[in-house]
Amino acid sequence: MSMRGETTRRDLLRGLTAAAAFGVIARPARAAAAEDIYAVPRPGTVRVLHVTDTHAQIRPVYFREPSVNIGIGAAQGVPPHLVGRAFLDHFGLPAGGREAYGYTYLDFDEAAHRYGTMGGFAHVATLLARLRAEGPPGATITLDGGDLMQGSALANDTAGAALAELANDLGIDAMTGHWEFTYGQDGLRANIARLHGKFLAQNVFLTDDAAFNGAHCFDASSGRVFQPAQIYAVGGRRVAVIGQAFPYVPIAHPRRFTPDWSFGIHPAELQALASDLRHRERADAVVLLSHNGMDADLKLAAVVPGIDVILGGHTHDAIPTPTVVTNAGGRTLVANGGSSGKFVGVLDLDIGPGGVRDIRYRLLPVFSNLLPADAKVAARIDALEAPGRAAGAEVLAHTDTTLFRRGNFDGPIDRVICDALRHELDAEIAFSPGFRWGPSLLAGSPITMGDLMAQTAVTYPDVYVQPMTGEAIKGLMEDVCDNLFNPDPFRQQGGDMIRIGGMSYVCTPGNAMGSRISDLVLADGRTLEAGKSYRVAGWASVSQKQDGTPVWDVVARYLRARGTVAPDTSTRVTLRGVASNPGYAAT
Repeated sequence: MSMRGETTRRDLLRGLTAAAAFGVIARPARAAAAEDIYAVPRPGTVRVLHVTDTHAQIRPVYFREPSVNIGIGAAQGVPPHLVGRAFLDHFGLPAGGREAYGYTYLDFDEAAHRYGTMGGFAHVATLLARLRAEGPPGATITLDGGDLMQGSALANDTAGAALAELANDLGIDAMTGHWEFTYGQDGLRANIARLHGKFLAQNVFLTDDAAFNGAHCFDASSGRVFQPAQIYAVGGRRVAVIGQAFPYVPIAHPRRFTPDWSFGIHPAELQALASDLRHRERADAVVLLSHNGMDADLKLAAVVPGIDVILGGHTHDAIPTPTVVTNAGGRTLVANGGSSGKFVGVLDLDIGPGGVRDIRYRLLPVFSNLLPADAKVAARIDALEAPGRAAGAEVLAHTDTTLFRRGNFDGPIDRVICDALRHELDAEIAFSPGFRWGPSLLAGSPITMGDLMAQTAVTYPDVYVQPMTGEAIKGLMEDVCDNLFNPDPFRQQGGDMIRIGGMSYVCTPGNAMGSRISDLVLADGRTLEAGKSYRVAGWASVSQKQDGTPVWDVVARYLRARGTVAPDTSTRVTLRGVASNPGYAAT
């Protein structure tokens, strides 16, 4: 598939689909051997490997992809806003096999038992080593898109340090960040110092006050806090990698973690940097390592020419075929690499004297039963987990149903958390953040303390109880919903809708801000009244003072008392105007 000439977008997508979808994963009828599935022909001169959003899931996991990932307006019906059969049909993938299990929620329980867990750092390490070995020595760059150092008890207990060690074992050459910032400025700098690779972020600057007071930064002239880009001399060519950290850290997380730093998408600064790398630094190819989220990356690709490929993360979308975006400088490919260690992206660039001549991309699902564990990484994981192994192995309860989180509006895992908050804190309503990370638990599985931490391990975990009026509750829900469905991708901040316990409501995603949420009814049948006050419990507040009880202690107490749990289904979210939306499946 060539990037030269007058190739149309349709032809380009067709060529990419053939390369990325049909040539990567073995059909169910073929032998389930790793060499069949992971044999990736290596054309070109440079290979770039990409993992993102692992969220410290260093052991193999089950992870159910969403049945609700709604796109509104221009985003309707295009990747990443496709689920189930619509997803398979769009990418030309067959139903009922490994592809469907890896990329969709379809028949998840049965497929999980058939195909097993996915990911795990020791298995990812094996695949990365193989993909590096298939080409000339030193002609591969390995990138991590962020959200590496958060999401487990081990990550919390070591403030991310253990994951920095494992990043070195995986051979990460460069990474950017998001949840890494929640260890605070000093904590992040300490973890960066542990990395063998680079931490890149072109879009993080000193605040005016911090600059005036002489705060430390990478470049005083620009105010950039971190190194913005790195040029790698590989395959006889110069490949520039730019880092784009999560743009909304002080909004999505407590501001106290990064008081001296400002964030944003900063397309103008990115454009100037890409041009400088092209012309002054003589880069033959430019790759953006992004944690914007896919919708924002698609818009960014349209307004910032000069970038060959955007390797994206944050929204956890596993997209087998990149989207081709036209812009004033030509074309940019936008890829997104999934989450939880389930996938490794393989980008092969054929670079000549005039720049990139040919691009091939594949997103490889990491089936842990098809890839042997790397012995060194497995030993490292065992050693790192040893101090907390007994505590993490405690069985708190068993689940009657499959528990999962990922989906725009609801997830059984957060229903259990909300049930626990309402019961243990005597609240009428409970909120749980719309986090997208956290593995799934199959029906009949034990729920261990380690499993609970994989859903709740944050650095601001304390629960709270406070009175809120009905008007304030609806206002909060409208604000979060607009973050998800604002028609401007640059105003979306990722994550899903806040989870609600003890209350049903109706959402119309296509409506305007302030009119998407309606028909709020409490579990006992009372209609929520704007002027009345209600007792509301929650956790992981961005603004509340953190001096209470961690959420995992509250939920663990609730689970221990029950033995077997199933999430409360007496309240629900009803969606309007989405029946024909290919990002919605009524399951």
